[in-house]
Amino acid sequence: MRSIRWVQEEGRRRASLCLCLVLAATSVLGHVSAQSLRGSRSSVDLQAAEAVGHDFAYVVEPAQIRQFVIEGVLVPVRGTHNYRLKDVSFPFVRPAVKLFIERLASQYRRACDEQLVVTSLTRPRSRQPRNASERSVHPTGMALDLRRPSGRCRSWLEATLLSLESQAVIEATAERRPPHYHVAVFPEQYAAYVARLTERAKPDPQPALRVYTVRRGDTLWEIARRHGTSPSMLRRANRLSSSRIHPGQTLTVPGVRR
Repeated sequence: MRSIRWVQEEGRRRASLCLCLVLAATSVLGHVSAQSLRGSRSSVDLQAAEAVGHDFAYVVEPAQIRQFVIEGVLVPVRGTHNYRLKDVSFPFVRPAVKLFIERLASQYRRACDEQLVVTSLTRPRSRQPRNASERSVHPTGMALDLRRPSGRCRSWLEATLLSLESQAVIEATAERRPPHYHVAVFPEQYAAYVARLTERAKPDPQPALRVYTVRRGDTLWEIARRHGTSPSMLRRANRLSSSRIHPGQTLTVPGVRR
């Protein structure tokens, strides 16, 4: 007969194995849940917190858009060989969102040999659809909607959005009415992400400092993009408390290549 000690040890071993299996299953289910575009309350919370954290102004009426463009907060989006706009009433977004569209559309063109279709950009609060969340970030200019393609292009687009979401640079949701993808771009994080990719692509980096004089129409984000750095790095290098700059102001630009 097997001893009581053997039975106890075998019981502990089996209990330990069951616990490991439960934990593994929980981990897999959590991963699957995270790796989806179903959307959630926490996703909406994250988007709203990003807008509030960066003090993004919300467009209430269409008349405000012109002033936002003059101030450089919003830039026009006109479409290219790689993407087109479909029924977009207000073709303006924050600069980082335009960069996101251009990069994604270029990759989509190479993968699918067709244009990416953008169906919505900045929407004033007074023009939001009835089913829009009260905390929607569309009025800030940091969000866009994409038409849902079919077949392999749909799979490619969803995989790409999930990959970017895992980098914490966007939040994407597959909406049903009508079928489309809602994408909120986090400007600072996305700019830093692109800057890192740009750095990796350049051979033999030789970091240096440069003094740049702000010109009329410049924004901190655009200056950072042109010089391969991020707005947060520019602010730190120049001890700026906000992103406000003015013509004639001199900025120290870190990380510029000779």
